[in-house]
Amino acid sequence: MGTLPPMVARMNRQVVLAERPQGRVTADCFSMVEVPVPELAPGEALLQVHWVGIDPSIRGWISERGSYMAPVGIGEVVRASGVGVIVETTDPDRYPVGTAYTALTGWQEYRVFAPDEFPPVTAVPPGVRLLDAMNTLGQLGLTAHLGVLEVAKPQPGETVVVSAAASGVGSLAGQIAKLQGATVIGIAGSPEKCAWVCDDLGFDACIDYKRENVDARLKELAPKGIDVYFDNVGGELLDTVLRRIATRGRVVLCGDLATYDTDEPAPPLHNVKYLMGRRARMEGFNTLDHWSRLGEAHADLVQWIADGRLIRREHAIAGLEHAPEALVRLFDGDHLGKLVVQVAPDATF
Repeated sequence: MGTLPPMVARMNRQVVLAERPQGRVTADCFSMVEVPVPELAPGEALLQVHWVGIDPSIRGWISERGSYMAPVGIGEVVRASGVGVIVETTDPDRYPVGTAYTALTGWQEYRVFAPDEFPPVTAVPPGVRLLDAMNTLGQLGLTAHLGVLEVAKPQPGETVVVSAAASGVGSLAGQIAKLQGATVIGIAGSPEKCAWVCDDLGFDACIDYKRENVDARLKELAPKGIDVYFDNVGGELLDTVLRRIATRGRVVLCGDLATYDTDEPAPPLHNVKYLMGRRARMEGFNTLDHWSRLGEAHADLVQWIADGRLIRREHAIAGLEHAPEALVRLFDGDHLGKLVVQVAPDATF
């Protein structure tokens, strides 16, 4: 009797960092490799990645200086958030086959889970869309929720300004501020984006920074000053808004899109002086600083989605091989909502 042929190893396509970007990131900074999926050790499980997120934080992770995490090494899988489904397991009690999880999957088709993952992986509750688990109920939604409610704390009647208002975080932060009874002004980069945040998301106004004078429009729309600035951009736009900060105003530093994708130093902030005179404060934050509030934040987001009070949107690009192009596109700003890449051909939504 002849012997059976060996099983064909499952292969894993990965996008790895080939070289660090000099200035703006380009698709040439990455390469595609294919490696065998290793056999699972006791306690491990194999996640098939369905979707990966394209977020500004990736640009910081692939730079030499890194960000709040160590930089991705040359030849390593690009770090990114993602969501997928368990397809093999050696610990069905902890990681049952068919269960969906969100994690730092990276840009790859498969990810092996260790028995004690850190940061912890999160099971997607039954009935929740995988894209919601990575978007509104994931890092973006938690960032918007905690940044608005734990750091900015807008009060009814206050004026809140949100930059990158059509982005994943910005679109959610503005809606959450509206739920608190604030007047919300967005800043975005096209008439289409401004129309979306006003007509669909319910912002009270939106300034097209590419076509309008932001300072003049802020003076017109917020004559008494800006109580909260939820900043996703930094740079010159931050300096412009500081000129209009109100007494006891709060500036929440959430992102720095203006300088993520460049090696040039950030422009000086000439208007910081207004913080002192108006007894305002400017604060950076990270969701890890509010770990104890994650459960409450998640519950709020689930309820707001169920009630139809939180509108979310994804811009999907099919094919893992297009992840580098998607990152370039992120900084071109030609999309609405959360930018995602479909990894599995039959990805679950």
